[in-house]
Amino acid sequence: MLTTHRKQAILATLKQDGQVIAKALSETFGVSEDTIRRDLRELAADGLLQRVHGGALPSSPAVADFSQRKHISTTAKSAIARKAAELILPGQVAILDGGTTCVELARHLPMTLQATVVTHSPSVAVELVDHPGIEVVLIGGRLFKHSIVTVGAAAIEAIGHIRADIYFMGVTGVHPVAGLSTGDLEEAYIKRALAARAAEIVVLASSEKINAASAYVIAEAKAANTIVVERETPKALTKPLAALGIHILRA
Repeated sequence: MLTTHRKQAILATLKQDGQVIAKALSETFGVSEDTIRRDLRELAADGLLQRVHGGALPSSPAVADFSQRKHISTTAKSAIARKAAELILPGQVAILDGGTTCVELARHLPMTLQATVVTHSPSVAVELVDHPGIEVVLIGGRLFKHSIVTVGAAAIEAIGHIRADIYFMGVTGVHPVAGLSTGDLEEAYIKRALAARAAEIVVLASSEKINAASAYVIAEAKAANTIVVERETPKALTKPLAALGIHILRA
């Protein structure tokens, strides 16, 4: 089998099964595991999958920059944001992550809500400027322009002084084994620090992020108390997550 055809078959198996195992692929195609690993490396370099120990998982399209992500799954993001907004109770301190879904969440907060929002996203903060009942705490630091969020030592230091009721986490990948992940190392550190300061963690995930993985791990999947998904997300994708004790909330 030609390399091109073998790679196409690998991607087809990945789409069907949600993962591929290098040893199984080598037996299927009658080639060495080194050959399969080379195929996986090249496919990963093209952004077509995410390599993990022993094989590969689907890669997430959500690692694009902020301006590109605004046009991905817009209907799903709006529905997820609207449902997530219902989880914030009056008087709570809520952390809103960076990312396009959290910007949508800020837009859906009722104008009667009295609460405090902590965020390292200038975009989220600007959305709440005219909200009469929400106090906004903006975490400072170096601006990571790819995602329009603050990162770095100053941000980590500020986060250490927060105690929040709930944290709405944006991710690029949610997988029952590979965990919660994102496409940037510094963002992963920030998200981990924010998660440590919240009593409850709610992950916002449109369907293309479920059963996908990115390069940098934030936490194991069961760190999430709740995952908000779009209503049409197949149960086959969410069942392994629910089996971990995570509440799956459909928008």
